[in-house]
Amino acid sequence: MPPKKSNAPEKKLLLGRPGNNLKVGIVGLPNVGKSSFFNVLSDTDLGKAANFPYATIDPEEARIPVPDLRFDWLCDAYKPASRVPAFLTCIDIAGLTAGASTGEGLGNAFLSHVRAVDGIFQVVRAFDDAEVTHVVGDIDPMRDMEIISTELKLKDIEWVNKALDNLKKTGRSLGNTSLADRARKEEIATVERVYKVLTEEGKDARKAEWTNKEIDVVNGLQLLTAKPVTYLVNLSEKDYIRKKNKWLPKIKAWIDQHNPGDPLIPFSVAFEQRLSSLSTEEKNAEEEKVGATSALGKITQAGYTSLDLIRYFTCGPDEVRAWTIRKGTKAPQAAGVIHSDFENKFVCGEIMSFIDLKENGSETAVKAAGKLRQQGKPYEMNDGDIAYWKAGA
Repeated sequence: MPPKKSNAPEKKLLLGRPGNNLKVGIVGLPNVGKSSFFNVLSDTDLGKAANFPYATIDPEEARIPVPDLRFDWLCDAYKPASRVPAFLTCIDIAGLTAGASTGEGLGNAFLSHVRAVDGIFQVVRAFDDAEVTHVVGDIDPMRDMEIISTELKLKDIEWVNKALDNLKKTGRSLGNTSLADRARKEEIATVERVYKVLTEEGKDARKAEWTNKEIDVVNGLQLLTAKPVTYLVNLSEKDYIRKKNKWLPKIKAWIDQHNPGDPLIPFSVAFEQRLSSLSTEEKNAEEEKVGATSALGKITQAGYTSLDLIRYFTCGPDEVRAWTIRKGTKAPQAAGVIHSDFENKFVCGEIMSFIDLKENGSETAVKAAGKLRQQGKPYEMNDGDIAYWKAGA
Protein backbone atom coordinates (compact mmCIF):
# COMPACT_ATOMS: atom_id res chain seq x y z
CA MET A 1 0.00 0.00 0.00
CA PRO A 2 1.24 3.53 -0.69
CA PRO A 3 2.19 5.56 2.41
CA LYS A 4 -0.58 7.69 3.88
CA LYS A 5 -0.43 11.32 2.97
CA SER A 6 0.26 13.62 5.90
CA ASN A 7 -2.34 16.29 6.62
CA ALA A 8 0.29 18.48 8.28
CA PRO A 9 0.89 21.73 6.39
CA GLU A 10 4.18 21.96 4.50
CA LYS A 11 6.82 23.64 6.61
CA LYS A 12 7.67 27.04 5.12
CA LEU A 13 11.30 27.46 4.07
CA LEU A 14 13.14 30.59 5.16
CA LEU A 15 14.39 33.24 2.77
CA GLY A 16 18.15 33.69 2.92
CA ARG A 17 21.19 31.50 3.09
CA PRO A 18 21.07 28.49 5.41
CA GLY A 19 23.19 28.18 8.54
CA ASN A 20 23.58 29.78 11.94
CA ASN A 21 26.57 32.08 11.36
CA LEU A 22 24.53 34.92 9.92
CA LYS A 23 25.50 38.61 9.79
CA VAL A 24 23.75 41.97 9.82
CA GLY A 25 25.17 44.83 7.77
CA ILE A 26 24.85 48.47 8.88
CA VAL A 27 23.70 50.36 5.79
CA GLY A 28 22.86 53.98 5.01
CA LEU A 29 23.93 57.12 3.19
CA PRO A 30 27.26 58.70 4.19
CA ASN A 31 27.29 60.77 7.40
CA VAL A 32 24.07 59.41 8.91
CA GLY A 33 25.87 57.96 11.96
CA LYS A 34 26.57 54.38 10.78
CA SER A 35 30.16 54.09 11.96
CA SER A 36 29.52 55.97 15.20
CA PHE A 37 26.60 53.60 15.82
CA PHE A 38 28.82 50.60 15.05
CA ASN A 39 31.41 51.88 17.53
CA VAL A 40 28.97 52.27 20.43
CA LEU A 41 27.20 49.01 19.57
CA SER A 42 30.47 47.06 19.51
CA ASP A 43 32.17 49.12 22.26
CA THR A 44 35.12 49.67 19.91
CA ASP A 45 36.57 52.39 17.71
CA LEU A 46 36.89 50.14 14.65
CA GLY A 47 34.35 52.11 12.63
CA LYS A 48 35.94 55.13 10.94
CA ALA A 49 33.56 57.93 11.93
CA ALA A 50 34.38 61.18 10.13
CA ASN A 51 32.57 64.20 8.71
CA PHE A 52 33.07 63.33 5.04
CA PRO A 53 31.65 60.72 2.65
CA TYR A 54 33.32 57.29 2.37
CA ALA A 55 35.21 57.48 5.67
CA THR A 56 34.42 53.75 5.84
CA ILE A 57 35.72 51.80 2.85
CA ASP A 58 36.62 48.30 4.03
CA PRO A 59 33.88 46.81 6.21
CA GLU A 60 34.59 46.28 9.90
CA GLU A 61 33.14 43.33 11.82
CA ALA A 62 32.25 42.83 15.48
CA ARG A 63 30.37 40.25 17.55
CA ILE A 64 27.74 41.88 19.79
CA PRO A 65 26.38 40.02 22.86
CA VAL A 66 22.61 39.63 22.60
CA PRO A 67 20.94 40.59 25.90
CA ASP A 68 18.79 37.83 27.42
CA LEU A 69 17.25 37.83 30.90
CA ARG A 70 17.00 34.02 30.71
CA PHE A 71 20.75 33.73 30.25
CA ASP A 72 21.32 36.07 33.21
CA TRP A 73 18.98 33.95 35.38
CA LEU A 74 20.77 30.73 34.40
CA CYS A 75 24.15 32.26 35.26
CA ASP A 76 22.82 33.29 38.67
CA ALA A 77 21.39 29.80 39.22
CA TYR A 78 24.41 27.73 38.12
CA LYS A 79 27.19 30.21 39.03
CA PRO A 80 29.42 28.79 36.28
CA ALA A 81 33.14 29.40 35.83
CA SER A 82 32.47 30.51 32.23
CA ARG A 83 29.56 32.47 30.76
CA VAL A 84 29.07 32.67 26.97
CA PRO A 85 26.00 34.59 25.72
CA ALA A 86 24.56 34.52 22.21
CA PHE A 87 26.22 36.90 19.76
CA LEU A 88 25.08 38.87 16.73
CA THR A 89 27.73 39.57 14.09
CA CYS A 90 27.52 43.14 12.75
CA ILE A 91 29.34 44.63 9.76
CA ASP A 92 29.94 48.37 9.23
CA ILE A 93 29.50 48.97 5.47
CA ALA A 94 30.51 51.99 3.40
CA GLY A 95 27.90 54.68 2.75
CA LEU A 96 25.72 54.41 -0.34
CA THR A 97 24.82 57.25 -2.69
CA ALA A 98 22.43 57.59 -5.64
CA GLY A 99 23.86 55.77 -8.66
CA ALA A 100 25.54 53.05 -6.57
CA SER A 101 23.86 50.35 -8.68
CA THR A 102 25.76 51.65 -11.72
CA GLY A 103 29.05 52.02 -9.85
CA GLU A 104 28.83 55.61 -8.57
CA GLY A 105 30.85 56.39 -5.44
CA LEU A 106 31.81 53.09 -3.84
CA GLY A 107 28.71 51.50 -5.37
CA ASN A 108 30.10 48.19 -6.57
CA ALA A 109 32.09 47.57 -3.39
CA PHE A 110 29.16 48.69 -1.23
CA LEU A 111 26.69 46.38 -2.94
CA SER A 112 29.05 43.39 -2.82
CA HIS A 113 29.40 43.96 0.92
CA VAL A 114 25.61 44.16 1.31
CA ARG A 115 25.29 40.96 -0.70
CA ALA A 116 27.64 39.20 1.75
CA VAL A 117 25.42 39.88 4.80
CA ASP A 118 22.10 38.27 5.72
CA GLY A 119 20.16 41.18 7.17
CA ILE A 120 20.27 44.97 7.15
CA PHE A 121 20.27 47.64 9.84
CA GLN A 122 19.34 50.70 7.78
CA VAL A 123 20.42 53.84 9.64
CA VAL A 124 18.24 56.83 8.77
CA ARG A 125 19.30 60.36 9.71
CA ALA A 126 16.61 62.47 11.38
CA PHE A 127 18.77 65.00 13.23
CA ASP A 128 19.95 68.49 12.24
CA ASP A 129 23.59 69.37 12.81
CA ALA A 130 25.34 72.04 10.74
CA GLU A 131 28.71 70.53 11.65
CA VAL A 132 27.82 67.12 10.15
CA THR A 133 27.37 67.56 6.42
CA HIS A 134 24.69 65.66 4.53
CA VAL A 135 25.85 64.12 1.27
CA VAL A 136 22.73 65.41 -0.57
CA GLY A 137 22.65 68.76 1.19
CA ASP A 138 19.58 68.78 3.43
CA ILE A 139 17.78 66.48 5.86
CA ASP A 140 15.05 64.37 4.26
CA PRO A 141 14.82 60.83 5.68
CA MET A 142 12.18 59.64 3.19
CA ARG A 143 14.35 60.71 0.24
CA ASP A 144 17.33 58.91 1.82
CA MET A 145 15.31 55.70 2.32
CA GLU A 146 14.04 55.97 -1.25
CA ILE A 147 17.62 56.24 -2.56
CA ILE A 148 18.72 53.10 -0.75
CA SER A 149 15.57 51.18 -1.66
CA THR A 150 15.95 52.16 -5.33
CA GLU A 151 19.64 51.28 -5.56
CA LEU A 152 19.19 47.85 -3.98
CA LYS A 153 16.24 47.12 -6.25
CA LEU A 154 18.07 48.29 -9.40
CA LYS A 155 21.02 46.02 -8.62
CA ASP A 156 18.67 43.09 -8.05
CA ILE A 157 16.94 43.78 -11.37
CA GLU A 158 20.35 43.75 -13.10
CA TRP A 159 21.30 40.43 -11.48
CA VAL A 160 17.89 38.85 -12.20
CA ASN A 161 18.12 39.95 -15.84
CA LYS A 162 21.50 38.26 -16.20
CA ALA A 163 20.26 35.10 -14.51
CA LEU A 164 17.20 35.04 -16.77
CA ASP A 165 19.30 35.47 -19.92
CA ASN A 166 21.57 32.58 -18.90
CA LEU A 167 18.64 30.34 -18.04
CA LYS A 168 16.85 31.06 -21.31
CA LYS A 169 19.98 30.33 -23.35
CA THR A 170 20.25 26.91 -21.78
CA GLY A 171 16.48 26.38 -21.83
CA ARG A 172 15.80 26.82 -25.55
CA SER A 173 16.20 23.14 -26.36
CA LEU A 174 14.22 21.90 -23.36
CA GLY A 175 11.45 19.39 -23.99
CA ASN A 176 8.73 18.42 -21.54
CA THR A 177 9.71 14.81 -21.06
CA SER A 178 12.35 14.68 -18.34
CA LEU A 179 12.07 15.81 -14.74
CA ALA A 180 15.22 17.90 -15.20
CA ASP A 181 13.66 19.78 -18.14
CA ARG A 182 10.50 20.47 -16.18
CA ALA A 183 12.52 21.64 -13.16
CA ARG A 184 14.49 24.04 -15.37
CA LYS A 185 11.28 25.46 -16.85
CA GLU A 186 9.89 25.97 -13.35
CA GLU A 187 13.12 27.74 -12.39
CA ILE A 188 12.81 30.07 -15.40
CA ALA A 189 9.17 30.81 -14.48
CA THR A 190 10.20 31.66 -10.90
CA VAL A 191 12.99 34.01 -12.01
CA GLU A 192 10.53 35.69 -14.41
CA ARG A 193 8.17 36.16 -11.47
CA VAL A 194 10.99 37.68 -9.38
CA TYR A 195 11.63 40.14 -12.20
CA LYS A 196 7.93 41.03 -12.30
CA VAL A 197 7.81 41.56 -8.50
CA LEU A 198 10.81 43.93 -8.66
CA THR A 199 9.71 45.86 -11.76
CA GLU A 200 5.95 45.80 -12.39
CA GLU A 201 4.90 45.41 -8.74
CA GLY A 202 7.77 47.56 -7.44
CA LYS A 203 8.16 45.34 -4.35
CA ASP A 204 11.22 44.09 -2.53
CA ALA A 205 11.63 40.35 -3.01
CA ARG A 206 11.02 39.68 0.70
CA LYS A 207 7.56 41.24 0.47
CA ALA A 208 6.19 38.76 -2.07
CA GLU A 209 4.62 35.40 -1.18
CA TRP A 210 6.74 32.47 -2.37
CA THR A 211 6.22 28.71 -2.37
CA ASN A 212 8.98 26.49 -1.02
CA LYS A 213 10.06 25.59 -4.57
CA GLU A 214 10.25 29.27 -5.44
CA ILE A 215 12.17 30.09 -2.25
CA ASP A 216 14.89 27.63 -3.29
CA VAL A 217 15.30 29.60 -6.54
CA VAL A 218 15.05 33.04 -4.87
CA ASN A 219 17.72 32.05 -2.34
CA GLY A 220 20.01 31.00 -5.17
CA LEU A 221 19.80 34.52 -6.63
CA GLN A 222 21.17 36.08 -3.38
CA LEU A 223 19.00 39.15 -3.80
CA LEU A 224 19.65 42.33 -1.83
CA THR A 225 15.92 43.01 -1.44
CA ALA A 226 15.31 39.53 0.00
CA LYS A 227 17.26 40.47 3.15
CA PRO A 228 15.27 41.54 6.22
CA VAL A 229 15.56 45.25 7.07
CA THR A 230 15.34 46.93 10.47
CA TYR A 231 15.09 50.73 10.19
CA LEU A 232 17.11 52.58 12.86
CA VAL A 233 16.19 56.28 13.01
CA ASN A 234 19.07 58.34 14.40
CA LEU A 235 17.63 61.26 16.40
CA SER A 236 19.27 64.09 18.27
CA GLU A 237 19.73 63.38 21.97
CA LYS A 238 17.10 65.99 22.81
CA ASP A 239 14.48 64.42 20.50
CA TYR A 240 15.24 60.91 21.70
CA ILE A 241 14.85 61.84 25.37
CA ARG A 242 11.60 63.73 24.79
CA LYS A 243 10.36 60.94 22.45
CA LYS A 244 9.35 63.45 19.79
CA ASN A 245 10.69 64.16 16.31
CA LYS A 246 8.98 65.80 13.33
CA TRP A 247 10.22 63.14 10.90
CA LEU A 248 9.16 59.98 12.77
CA PRO A 249 5.47 59.90 11.67
CA LYS A 250 6.52 60.48 8.05
CA ILE A 251 9.20 57.77 8.23
CA LYS A 252 6.67 55.30 9.63
CA ALA A 253 4.18 56.22 6.89
CA TRP A 254 6.90 55.60 4.25
CA ILE A 255 7.71 52.17 5.71
CA ASP A 256 4.00 51.26 5.96
CA GLN A 257 3.56 52.15 2.30
CA HIS A 258 6.71 50.61 0.84
CA ASN A 259 7.77 47.82 3.22
CA PRO A 260 4.90 47.17 5.65
CA GLY A 261 5.84 45.15 8.70
CA ASP A 262 9.50 46.13 8.78
CA PRO A 263 10.53 47.22 12.31
CA LEU A 264 11.38 50.85 13.10
CA ILE A 265 13.50 51.68 16.15
CA PRO A 266 14.26 55.30 17.12
CA PHE A 267 17.61 55.81 18.86
CA SER A 268 20.28 58.47 19.29
CA VAL A 269 23.94 57.92 18.53
CA ALA A 270 24.78 61.08 20.51
CA PHE A 271 22.95 59.74 23.59
CA GLU A 272 24.54 56.29 23.23
CA GLN A 273 28.00 57.85 22.90
CA ARG A 274 27.49 59.81 26.09
CA LEU A 275 26.27 56.73 27.99
CA SER A 276 29.19 54.63 26.70
CA SER A 277 31.68 56.82 28.55
CA LEU A 278 29.97 56.17 31.92
CA SER A 279 30.34 53.35 34.44
CA THR A 280 27.38 50.97 34.85
CA GLU A 281 26.24 52.79 38.00
CA GLU A 282 26.62 56.22 36.36
CA LYS A 283 24.80 55.01 33.25
CA ASN A 284 21.84 53.69 35.28
CA ALA A 285 21.66 56.97 37.22
CA GLU A 286 21.79 59.03 34.02
CA GLU A 287 19.06 56.97 32.33
CA GLU A 288 16.83 57.42 35.37
CA LYS A 289 17.59 61.14 35.51
CA VAL A 290 16.69 61.87 31.86
CA GLY A 291 13.86 59.32 31.63
CA ALA A 292 15.30 57.47 28.64
CA THR A 293 17.26 54.23 28.30
CA SER A 294 19.82 52.92 25.84
CA ALA A 295 18.29 51.33 22.72
CA LEU A 296 21.33 49.16 21.90
CA GLY A 297 19.99 46.00 23.54
CA LYS A 298 16.65 46.37 21.75
CA ILE A 299 18.43 46.94 18.43
CA THR A 300 20.70 43.89 18.87
CA GLN A 301 17.74 41.66 19.73
CA ALA A 302 15.78 43.01 16.74
CA GLY A 303 18.66 42.13 14.40
CA TYR A 304 18.91 38.63 15.90
CA THR A 305 15.16 38.07 15.53
CA SER A 306 15.08 39.42 11.97
CA LEU A 307 17.42 36.61 10.90
CA ASP A 308 15.06 33.98 12.39
CA LEU A 309 17.70 33.12 14.98
CA ILE A 310 16.84 31.49 18.30
CA ARG A 311 19.03 30.09 21.06
CA TYR A 312 19.20 27.07 23.30
CA PHE A 313 21.30 26.69 26.44
CA THR A 314 23.74 24.20 27.90
CA CYS A 315 24.17 24.60 31.64
CA GLY A 316 26.50 23.36 34.34
CA PRO A 317 29.02 24.51 36.96
CA ASP A 318 31.76 24.80 34.31
CA GLU A 319 29.81 26.82 31.76
CA VAL A 320 26.46 28.33 30.92
CA ARG A 321 26.33 28.95 27.18
CA ALA A 322 23.76 30.14 24.65
CA TRP A 323 23.98 28.42 21.25
CA THR A 324 22.58 30.21 18.20
CA ILE A 325 20.51 28.22 15.70
CA ARG A 326 17.93 29.03 13.02
CA LYS A 327 14.25 28.70 13.81
CA GLY A 328 13.09 25.21 12.78
CA THR A 329 16.42 23.47 13.47
CA LYS A 330 16.10 19.79 14.42
CA ALA A 331 17.83 18.32 17.48
CA PRO A 332 20.77 16.59 15.69
CA GLN A 333 21.69 19.78 13.79
CA ALA A 334 21.37 21.83 16.99
CA ALA A 335 23.75 19.42 18.72
CA GLY A 336 26.10 19.70 15.74
CA VAL A 337 26.57 23.41 16.46
CA ILE A 338 28.63 22.30 19.48
CA HIS A 339 30.56 19.56 17.65
CA SER A 340 30.00 17.68 14.39
CA ASP A 341 30.34 14.35 16.26
CA PHE A 342 27.24 15.23 18.29
CA GLU A 343 25.27 15.43 15.04
CA ASN A 344 26.88 12.48 13.26
CA LYS A 345 26.56 10.14 16.27
CA PHE A 346 23.36 11.63 17.68
CA VAL A 347 21.39 9.36 20.02
CA CYS A 348 18.98 11.72 21.75
CA GLY A 349 18.68 14.93 23.71
CA GLU A 350 17.45 15.45 27.23
CA ILE A 351 15.45 18.67 26.90
CA MET A 352 13.70 20.94 29.36
CA SER A 353 12.33 24.40 28.76
CA PHE A 354 13.71 27.43 30.54
CA ILE A 355 10.19 28.22 31.81
CA ASP A 356 9.91 24.78 33.44
CA LEU A 357 13.31 25.13 35.09
CA LYS A 358 12.49 28.59 36.42
CA GLU A 359 9.06 27.53 37.68
CA ASN A 360 10.35 24.37 39.39
CA GLY A 361 13.60 25.89 40.65
CA SER A 362 16.04 23.05 39.91
CA GLU A 363 16.78 20.27 37.43
CA THR A 364 15.86 17.69 40.08
CA ALA A 365 12.45 19.30 40.54
CA VAL A 366 11.94 19.46 36.76
CA LYS A 367 12.65 15.70 36.51
CA ALA A 368 10.32 14.97 39.44
CA ALA A 369 7.58 16.94 37.69
CA GLY A 370 8.06 14.85 34.53
CA LYS A 371 9.10 17.90 32.51
CA LEU A 372 12.53 16.58 31.40
CA ARG A 373 11.93 14.95 28.01
CA GLN A 374 14.03 12.63 25.89
CA GLN A 375 13.84 13.84 22.29
CA GLY A 376 15.00 12.08 19.15
CA LYS A 377 16.01 13.17 15.67
CA PRO A 378 12.62 14.60 14.57
CA TYR A 379 12.47 17.06 17.49
CA GLU A 380 12.40 20.72 16.45
CA MET A 381 14.19 22.99 18.92
CA ASN A 382 12.32 25.76 20.71
CA ASP A 383 13.77 29.08 21.74
CA GLY A 384 14.93 28.76 25.37
CA ASP A 385 15.34 24.97 25.44
CA ILE A 386 18.00 23.65 27.81
CA ALA A 387 19.69 20.61 26.30
CA TYR A 388 21.99 17.74 27.30
CA TRP A 389 23.07 15.72 24.28
CA LYS A 390 23.78 11.99 24.14
CA ALA A 391 25.95 10.74 21.29
CA GLY A 392 27.33 7.32 20.38
CA ALA A 393 30.97 6.37 20.64
